[in-house]
Amino acid sequence: MSATIYDVAREAGVSMATVSRVMNDTAVVKEETKKRVLEAIAKLSYRPNAIARGLASKRTKTIGVIVPDVSAAFMAELVRGIEDIANMYHYHIILCNSDGQLDREKDLVGTMWEKQVDGLLFMSPRLQQEHIDTFEEAQLPIVLCRTDDPEGRIPSVNINNRQAAIDVVDYLVAKGCKSIAFVGAQNGLRTLTDERRVGFLQGIQRNGIDSQLIELPNETYATALPILKNAFKQGAPRAIFTANDELAIAAEHAAQDASLRIPEDIMIVGFDNTKLTEMSRPALTTVTQSMYDYGAVAMRFLTKLLSDEPISTYTVVLPHQILEKESTAPRLIR
Repeated sequence: MSATIYDVAREAGVSMATVSRVMNDTAVVKEETKKRVLEAIAKLSYRPNAIARGLASKRTKTIGVIVPDVSAAFMAELVRGIEDIANMYHYHIILCNSDGQLDREKDLVGTMWEKQVDGLLFMSPRLQQEHIDTFEEAQLPIVLCRTDDPEGRIPSVNINNRQAAIDVVDYLVAKGCKSIAFVGAQNGLRTLTDERRVGFLQGIQRNGIDSQLIELPNETYATALPILKNAFKQGAPRAIFTANDELAIAAEHAAQDASLRIPEDIMIVGFDNTKLTEMSRPALTTVTQSMYDYGAVAMRFLTKLLSDEPISTYTVVLPHQILEKESTAPRLIR
């Protein structure tokens, strides 16, 4: 893969803006710094995009969209929301997969800067200080989508994940559940799963019932299924709440393999209301949030930033609700 301006900046130990100033000779740069940049350019055989450089002072009507995995179950609807609003305001989008890897995310931000996008929609499993540093170097208008910034430094569109998890616990307790397990990956980096776990524990404490944390190395069906099967051999809780719908499907299959009836013996609640919830049998109760609205609202937020429209808040919180289906409601099973 050819080098990007971010690669040059990292090699030289400077910002992308400094690399740009050296290349375009638009400002005074210390000779020592200039030498490091030029050496990095030579070492990496960096060839800047001449067309993009020529557009440096103009709007390109292009928006960069960086997501972890465009093949994720919910992503198609979210991207459609972005695209519909982009089309409405005459923007084109460049969509890139980062695989949720920090180095690739930073590299893609540099690539988008190099392509002179007008702004950036960014989605990641977690937000770290290195992301913030990269955003500041790029000096692009940025809106976070489904990505939590607890400091509120960057405009963002989210739901209240903690409250949604509390609502799930309250819902299951109202159905008579005295023991609930939460299933999700644990990494302590303020991911959406971490926020949902915190809300789960707050709900458990408020209701004074038994709880269990089933921690996974990652959040895939293949990883979760054997772990859940083993957990159920030790005794199943009355209810399972999972960090996403894919894990909830694994919980359903593990329960069925253990001859547990759903929902009579064990209730299961997922998160995200993806199409998987209708494909499962029984159909899966889940926390629903409009993925289309996520994309559409984030894109509209960015157009406001780009046109200097008034912004009342940097943090947009979308509504959520529990969509009850067969995995928690026997009466719904036909």
